Amino acid sequence: MGLYWNLLAFGTLLSTAAVFSSEMGGEKSEEESRRREADKVIGLPEQPPVEFRHYAGYIELGPTETRDKALFYWFFEAQNDVAHSPLVLWLNGGPGCSSIAYGAAQELGPFLVQSNGKLKLNNFSWNKGILSEPVGVGFSYTNKSSDLLKLGDRITAQDSYNFLLGWFKRFPSFKLHDFYIAGESYAGHYAPQLAELIYERNKNSSKDLIINLKGLLIGNAAINDETDSMGMVEFAWSHAIISDQLHANIFKLCNFSADVENQTLSCLNHYGDFLISYSKIDVYNIYAPTCLSPSSSSSIFKRLVGAVAPRIFTKRKLWDKLPTGYDPCTTNYAEKYFNREDVQRALHANVTKLSYPYTPCSSVIQDWIDAPESVLPIIHKLLKTGYRIWIYSGDTDGRIPITSTKYSIKMMDLKVEEEWRAWYDRHQVAGWVETYQEGLSLATIRGAGHQVPIFAPQQSLSLLTHFLSANRLPTSPKF
Repeated sequence: MGLYWNLLAFGTLLSTAAVFSSEMGGEKSEEESRRREADKVIGLPEQPPVEFRHYAGYIELGPTETRDKALFYWFFEAQNDVAHSPLVLWLNGGPGCSSIAYGAAQELGPFLVQSNGKLKLNNFSWNKGILSEPVGVGFSYTNKSSDLLKLGDRITAQDSYNFLLGWFKRFPSFKLHDFYIAGESYAGHYAPQLAELIYERNKNSSKDLIINLKGLLIGNAAINDETDSMGMVEFAWSHAIISDQLHANIFKLCNFSADVENQTLSCLNHYGDFLISYSKIDVYNIYAPTCLSPSSSSSIFKRLVGAVAPRIFTKRKLWDKLPTGYDPCTTNYAEKYFNREDVQRALHANVTKLSYPYTPCSSVIQDWIDAPESVLPIIHKLLKTGYRIWIYSGDTDGRIPITSTKYSIKMMDLKVEEEWRAWYDRHQVAGWVETYQEGLSLATIRGAGHQVPIFAPQQSLSLLTHFLSANRLPTSPKF
């Protein structure tokens, strides 16, 4: 495709080493250089041979004298032209789900975990790093148990920003590269709030602390509670999952903008019936099989969509028990792989010997103390600053379906630049797209669920390529 990028899970950043070294001081620069080399991943079990380098390890947060918490990352250099490639930070949602177990190992990283424990090369990898997560998620840690009681959107944005500053010190050659934040699901909260913090801090930062943020790419994004809830009901009805009568009753008796406490008992009972309708299928992809493995855990679903789901749904206990699929069992493969001691050693992970096993979605985060009902005002603000923002939607996702996203964007009252049309990947329709004068684009990916790169890897890579190059999605097939 002619365009390559560096992929960070948690994030990736750029700045020339010479400039950063002179501003940072020789001793600190040498220390970070040693730590960078120590983070290089060598001998990852079951890894096929590759020519690009990848790094994994921790970035400590807070003052030097304490360093009581750290975020884990996994960074993959671009497969070609590393020095000139943009930097992409990938964030998974939850909150409390791992960008390592999901994004890196199942969706868009170069190595996909298989049922036999081996790693398979991903022909559509998004590096062709990844910031892991908040403390308490995956391998990220805190030495203060009280930190786990304070987690929320505000703390996550601040910790993520501090992580990026620390990561750029360790990888200064990336600091001047164009930087983008990408993610899915609850990254609809993470990405805009982190971008807003970067924007505000850049205003008063010295040159060596400025982050060269250019835009956001978020998929099946939770961005507005009211429309997320309304869109879920509309999607379920329009796809024959709930009856006409249940659909009518919910719209008649429930107020999507009201708090749970202000809903009638009849409304809540109808929502219970709504959840029962989803109890035997995968809400993340209504046409995908569910994982029937006895090791499959309902807590995965809870953390992906439960902790800060539209509040009216979490009132019903059944919410935590809905099944989830995909491969349909890739989550189980990733959990088993990252619990291997030899894998953890190769990734320089679990250095504090956590008291709990690695899980794709955290079992130690019990509450999320702050989550605004809407991030639409933040998205408006970011568009005015000139950031490029694309929102995409796998059109078989029932959790944050395209109906929800369309309702949310309609509330923003943007001016249409190019009306709804098909876009193509090679000779097939890949989805539909609409662009707005303010700089936002909405695209769908045909036949994809909540985790778009799993179901439509080629189309999602094409979407990323056009986003990073600021090119329109193809208007006609290419034979």
